[in-house]
Amino acid sequence: MRPNVIFVVLLALGVGACRQDMHNAPRYEAYEANSFYADGRASRETPSGTVARGWERADDEFYTGRQADGLPTEQIPMPVTAQDMQRGRDRFTVYCTPCHGILGDGQGMVVQRGLRRAATFHDERLRTVRIGYLYDVATNGFGAMQGYAEQIPARDRWLIVAYVRALQLSQHAPVAEVPADKRAELDRPAAAPAAAAPAAH
Repeated sequence: MRPNVIFVVLLALGVGACRQDMHNAPRYEAYEANSFYADGRASRETPSGTVARGWERADDEFYTGRQADGLPTEQIPMPVTAQDMQRGRDRFTVYCTPCHGILGDGQGMVVQRGLRRAATFHDERLRTVRIGYLYDVATNGFGAMQGYAEQIPARDRWLIVAYVRALQLSQHAPVAEVPADKRAELDRPAAAPAAAAPAAH
């Protein structure tokens, strides 16, 4: 056998042995016994106050929708811009309209197809409830409605409820609050939705 071939074979065996040795490195599996510690366990308790990266929830009002006294908050705990409202409308359309409808009147497509009617946001109770309550329901669910904490980030949930408040105002605002130069538009028929572009093949 030539020296080069012997070197390659030995090198391959050495690398393979190194890898296997790393696979077999001494270690403890989770919850395995370990006599080194007084409690006999290999797994250690998480230090007090440890927070998983990205999961710190220092602002209780922002993440729960509740004040220090436990009552739902009355104000959105962050500034909301016109761009934020557009984001809230977009998220509302994706997650809420199937049940609650485009106007928030509880006449979404799944309701029109025979499923249980969703709540209308124009009910007097929901028009006057604190906004933190709406956030709590969006987060944790209520009745037949599931919570959306896993699907929708906290900030987007606040933007959705901000948009719900705008919907409520849009359906109940007195004419006197509409700017004078816009009142003529109130009697104009709504424009037909634009036709969808044909799908590319």
